[in-house]
Amino acid sequence: MSNGPDLMEKLVSLCKRRGYVFQSSEIYGGTGSVWDYGPLGVELQRNVKEAWWRSMVHERDDIEGLDAAILMHPRVWEASGHVSGFTDPLIDCRACKARFRADQMESARCPHKPSRMPGEYEDCKLTEPRQFNLMFRTFMGPVEDSAAAVYLRPETAQGSYVNFHNVVTSTRQRIPFGIAQIGKAFRNEITPGNFIFRTREFEQMEMQFFVEPGTDDEWFEFWKTQRMEWIRSLGIRAEKLRFEEHAPDALAHYAKRAYDIQYEFPFGWQEFEGVHNRTDFDLRRHQEYSGRRQEYVDPVDRGKRYLPFVIETAVGVGRVVLAALVDAYHEEEIEGEPRVVLRLDPRLAPVKVAVLPLVKKDGMPEMAVRIQKAFRAAGINSFYDDSGSIGKRYRRLDEAGTPFAITVDGESGSDNTVTVRDRDSLKQERAGADGIVDFVRQRIG
Repeated sequence: MSNGPDLMEKLVSLCKRRGYVFQSSEIYGGTGSVWDYGPLGVELQRNVKEAWWRSMVHERDDIEGLDAAILMHPRVWEASGHVSGFTDPLIDCRACKARFRADQMESARCPHKPSRMPGEYEDCKLTEPRQFNLMFRTFMGPVEDSAAAVYLRPETAQGSYVNFHNVVTSTRQRIPFGIAQIGKAFRNEITPGNFIFRTREFEQMEMQFFVEPGTDDEWFEFWKTQRMEWIRSLGIRAEKLRFEEHAPDALAHYAKRAYDIQYEFPFGWQEFEGVHNRTDFDLRRHQEYSGRRQEYVDPVDRGKRYLPFVIETAVGVGRVVLAALVDAYHEEEIEGEPRVVLRLDPRLAPVKVAVLPLVKKDGMPEMAVRIQKAFRAAGINSFYDDSGSIGKRYRRLDEAGTPFAITVDGESGSDNTVTVRDRDSLKQERAGADGIVDFVRQRIG
C-alpha cells in the first residue's frame, strides 16, 4: 500500500489512464486547479450525489429539494457578508510572482528553493499582506460598470435562505424542516491544490435545517451523528475519519458552533464536510437588507413567530470523490503478479459489471452481447470487453474499480451458465445466465 505523495501521484495517473479525471484544457497547457471528470469520473460523481440526495430528500419527509440559480442579486452577497468579509490575506513575491496565503506561510515553500519558506531565500521580495476577496466578479448585461456587477456564488446556501418562505408556502412544511440542494460554487482560491481537493470551481451538497431557537443544540448533535454515519455508509474506513471542532476564536462570523468531518488524506487530515450552527444570522441579515419579513409564523399558534436558527451540513462532491478513491486504492501481489485495485463500494462504482466473452468464437460474443443488453435494460451500468487475454481484462477492471465480471466461456453454450468473478475476494462462481441480472443487482445494493 502506497502512502503520502507517492500515493497521490499514482492516483492522479490512474485517474487519467482510466478516465476518472483529466486536467482541464490540457491541450493548451491546462488551467490551474480546474479539472474535467471523464467517463468513469462523472459516473462516480453522479453516484455520490444520488446517494446524498436519496438519504437527505427521498428517505425523509422533513427535507425539501431546491436548485437555486448561480447568479443572484448582488445584495444577497452584501447581506451574507461575502462582499466585505469573504477574504484571505495575500502575500505576493515580486521576484517569482508566486502568491501565498499570509496565514499559511509556515507550510508554504519558495518555488525556487522548495526546502525553504518564502522570505528565507535571498532573492525573495515579499509584499505586505493584503486582503483578497475570493468571489469571482462578472457583469450582467452589455455594460461593464459597477451597476452591472454580479458574482458567481461562492456557496449554494444563500439560495436556500432567500427561498425560505417560498418553500414554506409551497410545501406547507412546518419547522423543523430542511432545504437541500446540489450545485456549482466558485472561489478564487489563492493556493488551490492537492488534485481535486481544493479547486476554484466545485460542486457542493448543502442542507439547511431550520429549527426553533432553543432546540438548535439538540439538532446540531443530531446532524453531526447523521452525517458521520452517512459517510461511513459509503464504505470509507472508520479509522480514517474523525471530528474536529472549530475553536471559538476560529469560528466563522455566522457560527455558534462548527465541526469538521475530516479524512486522513495522503497530505494529512483535512475537512471534507462541515456541520455548522449558523444561528439566525442569515435570515436576520436578509430581513434587514431586503426589507421583507423572514420570520416563521407557527400555523397552530398564530401568535408564535420567530426567526429560525439554521443547522447546516455542507460537503464538497469532489472531496467525497477523492476520499472514496484514496480509501479504495490498494496495491497487492496475487500469485507473484502485482495488482492495483480500486475497492470502491459497489453503490459508488462507476461501472457495476463487465461482460467478457472468453474468446471471439463459438457463439460466446453473441451470448455476451445479449447479457450486456439485459444489464442495460435493467439500468445497471455495464461494460463489454473482448480485447486481450482474460487476465489482462480482469486487471483493467480491477484498476477501474468494477466490482463484478461476467465471463461467457466454453460451458456457457451447453448449460447456459456464466462465471461471476468478485473484484475484492477474487472468488469465482457459476451462475445461471437467465438470472444473472438479479444475481448482480442483489450484490450491488
